[in-house]
Amino acid sequence: MKEAKYKLVVHSPLTHSKIIRDALGEVGAGKVGNYDFCSFTYSGTGRFRGNGESKPTIGAPGQLEEVEEESIEIVMEESLLRLVIQKLKEVHPYEEPAYEVYKLEDF
Repeated sequence: MKEAKYKLVVHSPLTHSKIIRDALGEVGAGKVGNYDFCSFTYSGTGRFRGNGESKPTIGAPGQLEEVEEESIEIVMEESLLRLVIQKLKEVHPYEEPAYEVYKLEDF
């Protein structure tokens, strides 16, 4: 039986996109057939405001921020999911990285 696959989508400031893609590839994410380090990115604007207890990488608590970001999409096998998310949290510059995980169906 094939192992289930998942897609991780994470939003990163442009300054850290390559660092994140490389780190996730190093732990095994982004493997598709005979290829590795596979990912897809697209640009957008992230918006946030930290409360008085926050320690934002960009801006200051209580201040609304807009940051040019890239969304990174990368796939992995289920057995790598926890390791990949752990690595993401280690290398992502934000106090609370925004990410989503989707289970992929095999058709």
